[in-house]
Amino acid sequence: MKVLPFIYLAYMFIGLYMTSFFLILYFKNRRTLFNTPKPDRHYDVSVLIPAYNEQDTIEGTVKAVLSSKYPLKEVIVINDGSRDRTKEIVQELMKKHPKLKLLDKPNSGKANSVNQGFEMAKSELVVVVDADGYPANEAIGNMVGYFNDNKMAAVTALITPKNRSRFIEKLQTYEYPIISWTRKLLGYVKGIYVNPGAMSMYRREAILKVGGFDPANMTEDIEMTWKLAYNDYHRGVSLTAKDKTEVPSTLGKWWKQRVRWNLGGLQTIMKYKSLFLKKGMLGCFILPFFVISLLLGLVGLSIFTYLATRRLASTFLTTSYSIYANVSPVALSELSITPTVLNFFGVALFALGLFFTYFGIMSVGEGEILKKRNLFNLLFYLIVYLTIYPTIMITSVYKYIKGDIGWGTKDYKLKQKH
Repeated sequence: MKVLPFIYLAYMFIGLYMTSFFLILYFKNRRTLFNTPKPDRHYDVSVLIPAYNEQDTIEGTVKAVLSSKYPLKEVIVINDGSRDRTKEIVQELMKKHPKLKLLDKPNSGKANSVNQGFEMAKSELVVVVDADGYPANEAIGNMVGYFNDNKMAAVTALITPKNRSRFIEKLQTYEYPIISWTRKLLGYVKGIYVNPGAMSMYRREAILKVGGFDPANMTEDIEMTWKLAYNDYHRGVSLTAKDKTEVPSTLGKWWKQRVRWNLGGLQTIMKYKSLFLKKGMLGCFILPFFVISLLLGLVGLSIFTYLATRRLASTFLTTSYSIYANVSPVALSELSITPTVLNFFGVALFALGLFFTYFGIMSVGEGEILKKRNLFNLLFYLIVYLTIYPTIMITSVYKYIKGDIGWGTKDYKLKQKH
């Protein structure tokens, strides 16, 4: 009995199931996707901008934050030992903006910087914005109302690329809206697995209680989200809070960033692995969802590699033998165009993926990228760009096993302030 068709069918079934799952969530909740709860009282808000060698973007980010329609108590730039002009640029801006503050410290990584920023902040709600992020002026105000829920600890914005001219940047304009859209849908089942560091708002008290961000994790935002889920805090997404961020502009930078993301994900999985199928949504949904997504990519790549290698080997051997025997390498009677069940499921999965991508992008109001980008870009994104992801995971797994994490500092605990 051949095993491969059954593996292939199982792979297709899971893929179709997960895509259908998100579409069902959408159609059930489509009328509330863009609801923006109004705050039931005034909340003090501080903004933290961790920065390391960000002289090219820090001024634009600070000005974007300060243009917020929602009144801010303070904006704190945390200079993490920058070796360029980041500190000097911020000091010049401080002369014009009294709410702008600078925390200058030796380099210790983003998580440690943010932890120190939370200690320094004086507000109930704290927004963390990357130093190459550009929040819309209504973004912060559209996130505050979510904290009417006393258990809400983290809310993230709709993150989209700012730079969109190069080919690798154009491909990411498809990816980022889909990520935010699916994350919003997961919020309806309390399954949000990351509040990204590009721009997220936190309840300061909750971050203090759980001990702050983990400096040893390469994706401290993922680990914090899981930590909040473990402690039964709620997480949310506001699709009306928009933030544009600088995305990698070269294949090398993109690859390095995605390997880091995967390494951080692996670190987080291993940290919480004992909760698998335990402890509410974290153990019964988020952790299995992460693991299944990882396995799907690896199995899919393995099947593709096996079939491609077998086909190449068969073609090579057949052609070599035909030439040696002086016969035609291909006979018309051997050509088969009869569709199989596997072909049908493969086409169905691709078509559903195409529909899913188109629908998600349109749903979050980023439809203009479908008009500006040609069909080749979209097909390249679906066929090539997404296919590369399993190879990134293989690289990440290898680095993780090897211990080549890249950075990590000793554990750091926030001092809870009463």
